[in-house]
Amino acid sequence: MSTQTPAERTEAVYRQFKLLIFLFVILPVVLLVLFIEFRFRSFEAVIPSQEPSVRDEARMEIDAMPWHPVEGQRLYVPAYSHVYHREGAPYDLTVSLYIRNTDVEHEIVVTSVRYFDTSGKEIRSMLNKPLKLAPLASTEFVIKREDKAGGSGASFIVEWGAGTEVNQPIVETVMIDTKGQQGISFVASSVILSESGNSADND
Repeated sequence: MSTQTPAERTEAVYRQFKLLIFLFVILPVVLLVLFIEFRFRSFEAVIPSQEPSVRDEARMEIDAMPWHPVEGQRLYVPAYSHVYHREGAPYDLTVSLYIRNTDVEHEIVVTSVRYFDTSGKEIRSMLNKPLKLAPLASTEFVIKREDKAGGSGASFIVEWGAGTEVNQPIVETVMIDTKGQQGISFVASSVILSESGNSADND
């Protein structure tokens, strides 16, 4: 005969129940998370890395403008090197500025890319020379996560020109950071500050 009291038998059943929950619920979830993490890292490892701001025939620095600009814009692009979360703690982000020539026939030239901090002070110029973008070509400029000089209110001023009437380029920033299974990412679009030539006439 069993010498266990009703309370001891109840406790034993409860322990067995918890063990079953662990074996059939918690453990499979943990294994699934580990499997997904492993697959994600394996997939990430096979993606070829590319150095930002690559220069080639489609994205070429030039010494002088190849034509007299007849169209162009000056753009303001928001950038966030960090945002605030929880009780006002900063969350650092990597900022990528993308400039995309959307014209299928004509090149454009990016004449200036300048990076400013939250107070509006220029931190640095991102271009040494004008940058020619071939039709449908794009370029990017990266502010690394560790570079906190810009702050939450950082910005870029981008200027571009063209020798003929073209489709306006898409200029935007992408902010991103990942930690473990969580991450944050968002996009900010450019705002036109001024226009010249045909861009201004079209208004």
